[in-house]
Amino acid sequence: MIQRIQTVFLALIVIAMVSLLFLPLWSKTDATTGDEVVLTAWELTSQPASTLGEAAQASSHPNQSAIAIAILAIVAAGIAIYEIFQYKSRITQMKFGLINALVLVALFGTSFYYANYVGNAMAAGNNGSYEAGFYMPILALLLNALANRFIKRDEDLVRSVDRLR
Repeated sequence: MIQRIQTVFLALIVIAMVSLLFLPLWSKTDATTGDEVVLTAWELTSQPASTLGEAAQASSHPNQSAIAIAILAIVAAGIAIYEIFQYKSRITQMKFGLINALVLVALFGTSFYYANYVGNAMAAGNNGSYEAGFYMPILALLLNALANRFIKRDEDLVRSVDRLR
C-alpha cells in the first residue's frame, strides 16, 4: 500500500535529491584574488570578484563540469520513486533500498571529491565552507535507512502471519 510510512521517507529522499540539484554544495573565496569558487550539482564555477559594481575580469580558472553529481542525484531520486511503486513486493523494495544506499554513498563521495580536491585546487587559502546541498546525501541516507527498516518490519509481520495460518 502506498500510504505506509516508508513511502513518506522515500518521497522525502526524492525531495532531498531534487533540492540538491538546485542548491550550492560548497563555496570558497580565494585569499589572493578574491574570486569565489562555487560547487553546484552541475558545475564548479569560479566567479571573479567585482569591485564597486564595475565589470569584473575573466576568471583565471575555467568552469569545470560536475555533472556526475547531478546524474547520481537523479538516479537516486529515480530509484526512490521506483521503490515507492514496488509496494507489492517488499523484497524487491529492500533490494532497491540497498542499491539506492550505494548510489547515495557514491553521490556523497563524489561531492566530497569535487569540494576538497578539485575545488581547493582552483582557489588558494583556507578550506571552503559546505553549503546546504552538501548535506542532502547524508539526509537521504538516513531516510533510506529508515525506509528500509520499516519495509523489513512489514515483511517480518507478513511472514509471522503466514506462520499462523
